[in-house]
Amino acid sequence: MRRADRLFQIVQYLRGGRLVVARDLAERLEVSERTIYRDIADLQSTGVPIDGEAGVGYILREGYDLPPLMFSRDEVTALVLGARLAKAWGGARMALAAEEALVKIEAVLPQAERAQLRQTPLYAVGFDQSDRVRAMLDRLDVAISQRQRLDLAYQRLNGERSTRIVRPLGLYYWGKVWTLAAWCELREDFRIFRVDRIGEPVNAGPFSIERGRTLRDFLKTMARDDDGATPGA
Repeated sequence: MRRADRLFQIVQYLRGGRLVVARDLAERLEVSERTIYRDIADLQSTGVPIDGEAGVGYILREGYDLPPLMFSRDEVTALVLGARLAKAWGGARMALAAEEALVKIEAVLPQAERAQLRQTPLYAVGFDQSDRVRAMLDRLDVAISQRQRLDLAYQRLNGERSTRIVRPLGLYYWGKVWTLAAWCELREDFRIFRVDRIGEPVNAGPFSIERGRTLRDFLKTMARDDDGATPGA
């Protein structure tokens, strides 16, 4: 959990008007009591009216509320549509995160904007997104964030099969089709792979950022070459 989310949750847990001990907060948020003490001190320093002390417990003074988030109509529409697209076409973890994000945003919006959020008439239908592709997106997203090389089987559009060790760099959605941008150690070049044609990947060890093999380098290559690397490469 991000620290900003944790601070938000602490304020929510203290809203009940009763004394809450650090141990209970630590168990709920899966962190140490020392982390809770530090977070409480930081919240108090920013003006959040939390009373109490370590070893006794904490309580939020009555009447305190988070300042409302202010969005224009277009901003609310963009947020809702983006979340609905993520739920329809993203990985399983991304879909859940999008739903939870909307709940958090709605909780701190003024009443008029809450109604607008619920009534936004823009939708994304994801009937063609299989559970396998959703799971694969989650798997690839983790590998990208952890800089984890992958040993994967791949089937090209012409039916040709190959095995590659790649450095996953980014995921791109083209409308019903997701692709993985990666540095291919077999070809010693950038390649794009359709996610629905990737076999179950196996971790092949970590990789480090190297000049000429980063996502930025990939994007520069695509900008220079309109054809780019094809999904069947």
